[in-house]
Amino acid sequence: MHGDNCQCSGTKCNSSGENPGQMNRRSFLRKSGLMASGIAAIAASLAPLRELKDMTSVEEFLQKHYQELTPEQMSKALDRITREVERQYSIRPHVRDLKPMDGVEFVYALNLTRCIGCRKCVHACVAENNQSRSPEIQYIRVLKMPNGTFDMEKGDHNYAPESVPEKGFFYMPVQCHQCHNPPCVKVCPVNATWQEKDGITVIDYDWCIGCRYCEAACPYWARRFNFTKPSIPKDQINPDMAYLGNRPRQQGVMEKCHFCIQRTRAGRYPACLEVCPTGARKFGNILDPNSEVSYILKNKRVFVLKEDVGTLPRFFYYFDV
Repeated sequence: MHGDNCQCSGTKCNSSGENPGQMNRRSFLRKSGLMASGIAAIAASLAPLRELKDMTSVEEFLQKHYQELTPEQMSKALDRITREVERQYSIRPHVRDLKPMDGVEFVYALNLTRCIGCRKCVHACVAENNQSRSPEIQYIRVLKMPNGTFDMEKGDHNYAPESVPEKGFFYMPVQCHQCHNPPCVKVCPVNATWQEKDGITVIDYDWCIGCRYCEAACPYWARRFNFTKPSIPKDQINPDMAYLGNRPRQQGVMEKCHFCIQRTRAGRYPACLEVCPTGARKFGNILDPNSEVSYILKNKRVFVLKEDVGTLPRFFYYFDV
């Protein structure tokens, strides 16, 4: 008989409800016999991994997948994150587990007629989402594109910002497109990344093993990997945090744009939108027929990048004319 939580859908599984072809961190520990050796033995065995991922505790490594956490377990996880942020940055953060709202599917629309390539969105994103400053990790890549082409490979993201806007070019910001058919989710071997019902593809940083398969699968170059321990000055940490959003990440994990989940699921706009000086960025609920993004998708010249790869992005580009 399968367990109550079995999701085998007709495939063979063992008595615990797991597909024998799948392996995650907890099943590895259980099957290897480490649990029987006691917490001290586990701590010793995890010492090299702690060096790799800057892990704070055995508790973090053994934590269940986000989607399996009970409210009590989530409360303990949030308390652990709060303590760790206090230890590292000497501030007490407000860490929340914000769930998707019913009847909401977020989409982004970006007006290429108005974007001037100033990169203010890039830096607002870094500040809001507690990204490493040294080396600086940026979720948004702004490409200077020759007029008449939408080939990302022909874009230049190393242009001098003081030269914008430059005649003969337009500017195209690229970030996670929150695809309806995300290839990054399909390749993750431990289910550390998945798509939620409001359209946002998220990452459980505690579950990520840093294999970078998702980075290779993304056609938009949207995933970032922490090769070194992230560095954020204490006076620049944003204390308003979400478990699946902008809480500080450790070395050896993937991260990316998540539509500022700590803001948008609380009824606010993404930081990149608020800082845009030309109003080029629009964000909202596509399920609301009266929303601005619904109007744009119905009435503007709208397109998506790399339509041929079948990712069905929720990030759209358009022109005024």
